[in-house]
Amino acid sequence: MIKLTRIDDRLVHGQVAFTWVPALSVNCLLVANDKVAKDEFMKLTLGLAKPAGTKLLIKSLNEAAEFLNNQKNDGLKILLIINSVKDAAVIAAGVPEIRSINVGGLRLKDGAKLISKAVGVNEEDINLLRDLLSKGVEIEIRQVPTDNKQLIESLI
Repeated sequence: MIKLTRIDDRLVHGQVAFTWVPALSVNCLLVANDKVAKDEFMKLTLGLAKPAGTKLLIKSLNEAAEFLNNQKNDGLKILLIINSVKDAAVIAAGVPEIRSINVGGLRLKDGAKLISKAVGVNEEDINLLRDLLSKGVEIEIRQVPTDNKQLIESLI
């Protein structure tokens, strides 16, 4: 079961390990990213950041969707982490269970503007976010669980 789907370009880091994992009682971190799935150094680095007692899986977007749609994995409490709006749109299209997405952090890139203190989006991101909203997916910004939810439609 997916406890939270999170967009965060830092992937696994302190906020995830020390606030989200205990708050959600997750036992599995699933990083869905085509590039990281092929990068042994990044896998090792992310493995060092995961909390003890929590499984870390790093899969391509397609592999992650297959994993999430497989009923054999329903017993896991999963925090799904994606590093871009584009990848979130791809995986949400392939995983019907995703009905809500948390945006935790997106650094500014070319053509992007800040819509909160930790989230920068460009026009492509905004279009993808609007498309997800039109499909009934709730999208909220929160860095840590104790923050108040900011619904993204009021910010874009």
